Amino acid sequence: MLKPVRASSYTFRSIIDGGYLYVDKTQYLYELVHGTIGVYFLSRPRRFGKSLTISTLEEIFRGNKELFKGLWLYESDYQWQQHPVIRIDFSRLQAKSAVDLQERIVRHLQRIARDHGITLEPGPFDVMWDDLIVALAAEKQVVVLIDEYDKPILDNIDNLEEAILIRDTLKQFYTVLKALDQYLRFVFITGISKFSKIGVFSGLNNLDDISLDARYATMLGITESELRENFQEHIALFAEKDDCTTEDLLAKIRQWYNGFCFVGGAESVYNPFSTLQLFSKQQFANYWFETGTPSFLIKLLKQQNYPVEELQSVTVRGLSLSSYEIESLSIIPLLFQTGYLTIKGYDATQEVYTLSYPNMEVEDAFLTWLLSAYNGRERGLNDNFLWQMLTALQANKLDSFFSILNVFFANVPYTIQLQDEKYYQSLFFLIFKLIGLRTEAEVATNQGRIDCVIETAKQIFLFEFKLNKSAEEALQQIKETEYYEHYQLQGKPLILIGANFDGTQRKVSEWKTL
Repeated sequence: MLKPVRASSYTFRSIIDGGYLYVDKTQYLYELVHGTIGVYFLSRPRRFGKSLTISTLEEIFRGNKELFKGLWLYESDYQWQQHPVIRIDFSRLQAKSAVDLQERIVRHLQRIARDHGITLEPGPFDVMWDDLIVALAAEKQVVVLIDEYDKPILDNIDNLEEAILIRDTLKQFYTVLKALDQYLRFVFITGISKFSKIGVFSGLNNLDDISLDARYATMLGITESELRENFQEHIALFAEKDDCTTEDLLAKIRQWYNGFCFVGGAESVYNPFSTLQLFSKQQFANYWFETGTPSFLIKLLKQQNYPVEELQSVTVRGLSLSSYEIESLSIIPLLFQTGYLTIKGYDATQEVYTLSYPNMEVEDAFLTWLLSAYNGRERGLNDNFLWQMLTALQANKLDSFFSILNVFFANVPYTIQLQDEKYYQSLFFLIFKLIGLRTEAEVATNQGRIDCVIETAKQIFLFEFKLNKSAEEALQQIKETEYYEHYQLQGKPLILIGANFDGTQRKVSEWKTL
């Protein structure tokens, strides 16, 4: 019988009790829980299974062995001792200020205390936090599970002064744990971002950050073998529906949803949320991206005037990925930790990482949002122009293509200044990259800041744009560099196009082809 897929919010218990498919990750958890006290931190993008991991750990430490029947942990030598469990999900404590956060923490601690028959004396939040742990540990050491620790900071990231106060509140909260080692059996903290140890976790010098630990690289997400083993029946039904082979379907799923890699040299994983949604709905779409828009990241890219075309391939040292500070937000570690960039290459001798977009879902959706942010138009309007330009290209109607392109720029509000060359370069890159992503074949590559190659099913177009110069100069550059020669052996007509964009008139003033 085909097992159902659970694609909405869930807990470990609801998955097991509901008979839903569960990809067994309990061997990883055994490695964390079977020893002595551990204080662990794990950073992963949103919707990647952090909350499910927290709920699974909760059932383990409550001693609910029978929930794990049929899973790896059930047959292991784990002792299943019961411990008091404190579980805090900071995504539910939606605070607008540090004072608000402290009040919400107090209310949450009081609720936990009542559930355990404990009365907490009113006082500062950190004192009540200390009192709760000590009271619960009267009979047995306490387990602390904290989900989305950084949500209060990220929710207020646009207000630096308040974000710093919230960070200091959280720092005070976590410092309590360090002083209570003797009362604690296990501590597990998750989040999206990783602030440096001199920030939120400065008081937790015993914190074991497993975010970049090779042993846990695939603890969250779905590996290729797990996909084939656990979703075999779903894959077969989906392939039958789409009238394709299972291997062709798997190649498409891989292109759309695989590619997340969190440790250099480790195996990549599929986005679990998007993969489950795919098999539930049997339709390819941008599921993960649509669950939350990276507005503060896009705002940061614009503020720093970051050349978005360079995000195709970013080379960084290992330390750049691990942490950052609120006072000096760095775009690359933020994009990595939030999942918009991932590891695509690793040089172990130099400890140098190459980052890029994980897959087509992330790249297409992220660039679409960027285009909307850079030209001030709604995504729907942009999509309409992009599809019209693509249709014109596929029909080899270059007059129509450039007419539509000029209409696109005519619709950019005048508050957007196109005279800045970097801004202009970013807009053109986004337009042509998105057109390329929507063609029947892969976009080949961009050979510089503006140059772009788009391959359709019938032909290959190579563009060179100039700003306030001439189409002839653009075309001449194509001839002189000779990078078109790479595409001459692909068996398709190669169309070379030089064009000039007039920054004053805000349109393509002329174009020539060869």
